[in-house]
Amino acid sequence: MEPVVFQDHLRPFGQTCFGCGQDNAHGLRIRSHWEGEEGVCRWTPQPWHVGMPGVLNGGLIATLIDCHTACTATAAAYRAEGRPLGSEPALVYVTASLHVDYLKPTPSEGPLELRARVQELRGRKITVRCALLAGGQETARGEGVFVRVEAR
Repeated sequence: MEPVVFQDHLRPFGQTCFGCGQDNAHGLRIRSHWEGEEGVCRWTPQPWHVGMPGVLNGGLIATLIDCHTACTATAAAYRAEGRPLGSEPALVYVTASLHVDYLKPTPSEGPLELRARVQELRGRKITVRCALLAGGQETARGEGVFVRVEAR
């Protein structure tokens, strides 16, 4: 059975986001899903995603972490309310802050894995931590704080 992909159900602002928008032809088009209590995304860089030969661009790493943790936060809010993803009224969370630690160069070849876990869900605020793994080794980690806004 295929996992439920968060981005297929979170559409209140459209799908144009560079990181997670499925309708952005030039975007990263990440796809996240639950594996137990973790939001998981597997993504493979393209040759033009380098910062230097063989190494993934740092800003792109931040974007991957930001979009994956934002989608995980939103999916967690639906889960906490016992609602299916994308049900009305729409829940929308946006980034209030993002911190990224670059632990070692992230290879620009081969698949990457992002694993995010909710740390705190309180009122309109959710904190999520995320690890970026290449070949099973953590190369970067981040923490995002997301706040609920009204859907348009």
